[in-house]
Amino acid sequence: MNWYLISGAIISLVGMLFHGVAGQKIYMGNIYKSEMEELTKSLSLVSWHIFTIFLFVSALTLFFIAYSPELVMAAYPIIGVNLLGSLLFIFLGLGKHKALLKMPGAYLMGSTALFAWLGIL
Repeated sequence: MNWYLISGAIISLVGMLFHGVAGQKIYMGNIYKSEMEELTKSLSLVSWHIFTIFLFVSALTLFFIAYSPELVMAAYPIIGVNLLGSLLFIFLGLGKHKALLKMPGAYLMGSTALFAWLGIL
């Protein structure tokens, strides 16, 4: 059993639970109060939960790799997409979207990528 991979999986799983429940209530509460078109509100909900699903798949994949080391190749896409997502939050946050640096996305994805990478070294 690889504790780095387990740690990355737990971070992603906790992030998924928070994002999918508490995050949705906060985010969609604001969206529903807005004057956006219904289609835009619906697409926003789908987009929100695509990230929730992504966190779940990351967690599940890292758990599988931790218990089945022969699946180590599956870690590379998880590391890559989490690293790139973290960098996106940071670069946009350093630009015109400063609020992104206060959100947990960059830190959640960055730490998942880091622990997954440490787990496959």
